[in-house]
Amino acid sequence: MVETRVYNVLFLCTHNSARSVMAECILNREGKGRFRAFSAGSHPSGGINPYVRDLLQRLGFPTAPLRSKSWDEFALPGAPHMDFVFTVCDSAAGEVCPVWPGQPMTAHWGFPDPSSAQGSDAEKAAFTATVFGQIQRRIQAFASLPFASLDRLALKRTLDDMAAGGNDA
Repeated sequence: MVETRVYNVLFLCTHNSARSVMAECILNREGKGRFRAFSAGSHPSGGINPYVRDLLQRLGFPTAPLRSKSWDEFALPGAPHMDFVFTVCDSAAGEVCPVWPGQPMTAHWGFPDPSSAQGSDAEKAAFTATVFGQIQRRIQAFASLPFASLDRLALKRTLDDMAAGGNDA
């Protein structure tokens, strides 16, 4: 029997301008309809990192609907029910998150911050592309998990193991 369930996934970062946005875009593409990804931040910056936006556009991702938004939007009544919530930056992982209805599975997948890149425009763009690749590999591994055959405890252990394996899981 083919699994038809669509899982909602929320990626959190402090500013919701780079890593969480890239993760949202990647999972929406790599998930092939099995996932619906969202992103948000504890203290949204109000905009998408220009190097992230440029990279996503060059890779053919739709960027017009992207915006930096607060995680509070996803804790309100009527918000999509989340199955998974991942923090992708260390500062957001240490913050007190809203209570997510339905007790979604959570994990911390820390990645370097493209917004902290130093150097020329080319160096900042290259750093952003490197982080994108790290996030993409992690999401590809996540999207290929056999969810239907994993119980909740085994799935949680697998998600945590993916994080412990480094950024290139």
